[in-house]
Amino acid sequence: MRASSISYPVAILSVAVGMLWGIHMAITRDHSAMPAHAHLNLLGWVSLFLFGLFYQAHPAIDRGGLARIQVIIWIVGTVILTIGVALVHSGRESGEPVAAIGSFIVLGAMLLFGWIVMRR
Repeated sequence: MRASSISYPVAILSVAVGMLWGIHMAITRDHSAMPAHAHLNLLGWVSLFLFGLFYQAHPAIDRGGLARIQVIIWIVGTVILTIGVALVHSGRESGEPVAAIGSFIVLGAMLLFGWIVMRR
């Protein structure tokens, strides 16, 4: 399995969930979750799609295990970060450590991506 074949469907799922979430916020007129919604769209949709484009443009890297690991770490971090930010903006202080953990996971995945890009 290629990294891009993981990135693209999860990116599309992320944007669909993000759009439905946005519609829900509009209908309920409760936009308190907007920061979490934005994180999901940026990290889940935009970043994952861009990773997919990069990996697809570099087939040898795309087939490599390190690229798959990077994408999976990114997905896990994005889910954790989005949940944490949603909790924080719904008034639950317990979301702060969750968001912090997700942030560091995403940072680690981005540093790994940077290393993958630079070593090619």
